[in-house]
Parts: sequence; C-alpha cells; structure tokens
Amino acid sequence: MPVTTLRGVGPKVADKLSRLRLRSVQDLLFHLPLRYQDRTRVVPIGSLQRGLEALVVGTIELTDAGYRGKRSLLCRISDGTGFLTLRFFHFSALQQQKLQRGRSVRAYGEVRFGPAGLEMTHPEYSVFEGEVEPEPESYLTAVYPTTEGLHQQSLRRLTEQALERYLEPLPEWLPPELLAELDMPSLRDALQEIHRPPDAATAELIIRGHHGGRERLAFEELLAHHLSLRRLRKQEQSHAAPTLASHGALLDALLAHLSFELTPAQRRVIGELRQDLRQPVPMQRLLQGDVGSGKTVVAAAATTCAVEAGYQVAVMAPTEILAEQHARNFAEWLVPLGVEVVTLLSRLNSKVRADALEALASARPVVAVGTHALFQEGVTFGDLGLLIIDEQHRFGVHQRLALREKGAHGNRRPHQLVMTATPIPRTLAQTVYADLDVSIIDELPPGRQTVETVALPAGRRVELVERIRSACLAGRQAYWVCPLIDESDHLQLQTATETQTQLQQALPELRISLVHGRMKPAARDEIMNDFKAGAVDLLVATTVVEVGVDVANASLMIIENTERLGLSQLHQLRGRVGRGAEQSSCVLLYQPPLSAQARDRIAAMRESNDGFEIARRDLEMRGPGELLGTRQTGIAHLRIADLVRDQKLLPRVQRIADLLLQRYPRHADAIIQRWVQQGEDYGNV
Repeated sequence: MPVTTLRGVGPKVADKLSRLRLRSVQDLLFHLPLRYQDRTRVVPIGSLQRGLEALVVGTIELTDAGYRGKRSLLCRISDGTGFLTLRFFHFSALQQQKLQRGRSVRAYGEVRFGPAGLEMTHPEYSVFEGEVEPEPESYLTAVYPTTEGLHQQSLRRLTEQALERYLEPLPEWLPPELLAELDMPSLRDALQEIHRPPDAATAELIIRGHHGGRERLAFEELLAHHLSLRRLRKQEQSHAAPTLASHGALLDALLAHLSFELTPAQRRVIGELRQDLRQPVPMQRLLQGDVGSGKTVVAAAATTCAVEAGYQVAVMAPTEILAEQHARNFAEWLVPLGVEVVTLLSRLNSKVRADALEALASARPVVAVGTHALFQEGVTFGDLGLLIIDEQHRFGVHQRLALREKGAHGNRRPHQLVMTATPIPRTLAQTVYADLDVSIIDELPPGRQTVETVALPAGRRVELVERIRSACLAGRQAYWVCPLIDESDHLQLQTATETQTQLQQALPELRISLVHGRMKPAARDEIMNDFKAGAVDLLVATTVVEVGVDVANASLMIIENTERLGLSQLHQLRGRVGRGAEQSSCVLLYQPPLSAQARDRIAAMRESNDGFEIARRDLEMRGPGELLGTRQTGIAHLRIADLVRDQKLLPRVQRIADLLLQRYPRHADAIIQRWVQQGEDYGNV
C-alpha cells in the first residue's frame, strides 16, 4: 500500500517521505525510532533542572511578544510549584491569541536557563480549558529520523495511523514452528513494542539493539538478504558454463616449474577450484587469504585448467600497479609452458593494444591481465572460460557485470573466481556472500616471518633514521610510506616528495628512490625493478605499494601518519615485509595527539598479525561498508540489522533459510519482497 493511503499524505508529503525511502505503509512501520521521550508522567515545574527533557502542565500567567535582541513570544506558566517560560521565535497572531491568560497548557521540551529563569524554547504543546487535564501517554514517545520539511509530529501521526490501521493485517511470513524454534516475538508484537515501549528500561534495550523485538526485525532483514543471494545463486546456476575438464598436464608442469612448494591449504583450494571448473554451471567462488598467503599462484593454477581446455582467461585487478605485478607473475609462470599472456591497460600504446585486442578477439586460449580496461568498448573475447577478479571489494557491481557479460555466449557464462586479501570471519562470509562458495587459504607459506610492529610518535624520527641506516648498511632494504604526494592545505601531512628530500640529506650514503601513482608507468616500473634487484636501499612511496609488491630482502616498513589510514590498509602495507628469512619490523609513525579510534587501530596492529582478526576488529570499528565493498551494497546498508552487533544471529539465519527454502518457498519469496528493495542485478555479477 502506498503512503498516500494514509490520511494527510498528498503528493508533497509523499515526496518528502520518499526522501527517507518511505514509499509504502510497510516502510513506515519499519522506520524505527532513533530515541524516545518520556511523556508518561508530568514533572512538577518546581523540580525541573537544566538539560532535562520533561512534560509539564501549568496555567498561563502571562503571554507577551518581546523585542529584546530578537523578536519572540514569551508565555509564562505556573503549576503552584514554580514558574516556567515558553519561548517561541517563530509564531503567528493566531498562536499568540490561543495562549491566553487563564488557559491551561501541556508542554514538552528541553529545559534551559533564560534571562528570566528556566525556559523551554519551541516546546511541543497543547492548550486546553477547564479542569479536565489530558492524560499523560501510556507509553514512551518515539523520535524518528526525519528530513527537511517533515516535522517530527507529522511523522509520528502517520506512524500512529499505520500502527492503528495496518499493523494487525501485516502478514507474518515466519511460520509458527520456526518462530517457536527461534524463541522470538511475532512481527506485530515486535513492532508494537518498538514504536510504543512501555518504560525507559525497554527503550534502553531497543536503542542498544538487545531487545527481543528489535532482534526479531534484524533477524528477518538478514534472512531476507541471505535468501535473496541464495536465489541469485540459483538463477546463476540456471546458466550453462564451459566444462573445463582438463587432464591436469599443464597444472603439473606449472607446479614443477615453480621455485617453491605449495602449502597444503593452497593445494586444497586448487582441488576445490578444479572440482568447480569441471561442472557445466558457472563457478561462483570467493577465495579469501591473508596478505602473502599465495592467492595469485592458486589463481594461476585455475588458469591452467581453462587454457588446457582451450578457453581464454581474464584476470582483473583494481590498479595498474597490481595488474602489472600479476602480468609479470603470470608471464613468469605460464609463458615458459607455452601459454600466451597479454596485458590490457589504459596506458598501452596503440600497437600493443591492437595486438592484445586481436588476441582476445581470436578464439585461441590466451590469458589477459588488466584493469577496468578489460571491459571497455571495443574489447571482445573470442571464448572466455574463466574470469578472475582480485581485490573484488574495490570494484563496482556494474564493472564486474560488464566484464562477465562480455564473456557471455547465449545462455553460457564464464566461471568466476573473486579474491580478497581482506578476509572476514567464515560465518559472516557465508551470510553476506551466500551466492558464492567460500575457499580460505588459512596458512602462510613456510619461511614467512611474523612482523614485529611498534608505534612511535613523529618526534622520534631521528632515531628511526638511524635504524634505517643500520639495516640498509647491513644489506637489507626498507620502505617509507607516506599517504600524500604533494603538500595539502587541508591535511598537514608529511609528504612523499618532502620526505625523500629529507631522507636523502640525512642518509647520503644510501640509494633512495621515490615512487607514486602519478609517475609515468615506465618510470615507476624501472624504480620498482631496481628496488627488487637491490639497486635501491630505501623506497619512499605512497600507498601504491599497498598491494602487489614482493621484495624478499625488504625487512623494514615505516608508515607515516598512521592515524590517517584504515586498519585493513595498514595490514596490507605491513604485508610488504616479512617475505624473506630476516626478522622484519613495521614502524607505525603517528602525529600526537591520537583520537580514540586511531589508538584502537594502532593497538590492533600491535596485538595481531592475523588478517582475519584484523578484519574482525576493522569491522567493529568501521562497520561493514568499506570492508565488504560495493558488491554487497544492499547488505552493507541494512535498515535495522547491524552486521557487527547481530553476528550471533547469523548461524540461525543460515539454518532457517534452509528450512524456508525446503518447506515454505512462497514465504521465502515474500520475505525477500518485504526487505530487499534494491534490484537484484547486484547479485548477477
């Protein structure tokens, strides 16, 4: 039912409600209060204190329009215990006329000090005559999120209407047996108590998210998103996919060619991928692994299955530096085996680009590595069998959709592997990525060192410079990462260019280079290659080195202005060291004083090297939006549920989803319809 069904909602009010995404009566019922006001008891005026929000009743002693400083209407009331002034800066002649001496007024507002003692500014009020005083409310009064031009009282009246007229017929889509198993209140009881809590203790539980009714709504919302993703998975499996049933000869050749042994976790995940790729339906798999766990070589192993079966592979990375790193690794591992690897980046010259496009348009089994340039107009795949997306949370939904559609042949879609180095707990992953199978590389390669992490204030830079001198003269290498390239008026941060100059003066005996995102790629590649070859001792860089840089001899990482970076980004940067035999260190250099959140981030970095634990702490501090990325836009912007606070509900969400799909598929569809307003194209990626 549209909101216009309600009394008092014409086109203008409907437009204002739509700004709050309130388009139906049901939306209003699920628009929950931010907080509550206690109008269940009248407070004697004589006991009022500054800062208190209270309901008072008194007789009007005097009403007058004053002109001191700013024109205002002053209404003085008394209840026999004391006096209070009601002040209105915006008022009409009719309002002044209604507030006549001798009438009674009931007012609610915040008590403040004014020129003549205690007062309320623009309180909510009603005027009445005679001895009959309106009864106080029997429940707390809700305060709702609102928008410009939509008064709190209007929103309250509309919600009251919705509760009175439409709460009873609101369908309950959780069957009684499942509701009993969950030990949760019915939907109607939950909404009734949330909109009209009987007392302050109940209201406090609701606000903190620990109330049974609120948990009931959060559960159903999480269930709806989970079911929606499961349905999308089913739709995806209605497509065909090429059967990549290779004999494994190319994979065996790759493993024999590598200069290192795979870990048991890597071998397990490769087995899971091969099993998926043999199926005639598209693989939809998320590969989670900590920084340095070896996801790229697992992706290369999957690539051999597609190439040996005669199909093309596209590998997409979010930045050119990471795409270039992948291109080098794939070329190093696969070209000696006779596999053709092409690179597609925005900056390629026309001849190289034309050759790459010609290779992709042909039906021959090539591996294309690139950025978003892979799905631009003019790029055609002859026969795409496998799509690999790295750092998947950095891509928009429509970017991945565009690339997958480029590989479509009628009803056939390519297999898809998405990878992330920002892992999240398995239960959470299985809920928010319910359309994907989840594989986890849960161990690091042998020889990976635990990185010692310390935090230092910026005032101790001098001793840090000496530490770099000692390390580099002993034959090791170091990174110094700065968040910005040039001066900024807004952020007074140490910049990379300035830092390089200062370090060059302080350490003339060292070879110091600078790398950043605005450099020409050829110049940047040359410096990175020099650093890898040991011709550069100290690399000053912006966060372009966050991913895709692997220098085993680098054992010291300094991160400037640590307080400005997110926890996952700090962990990614720390992962650039600890890749060789030497004990490695990461120094978090910060500008005091630190905010409470910055202190928490630094504490998390010092206490743990585990990417899953870091991601869990990041989720608690920042919420799910950035961590899950744009792919999970719907579930990252939940209306009522909170992925951190409500994690305990997730195992039950998965179990009840299974039961609903088996026994009550119609109910599952109705729950999705109620909660998931966004188009489900988001899952079709």
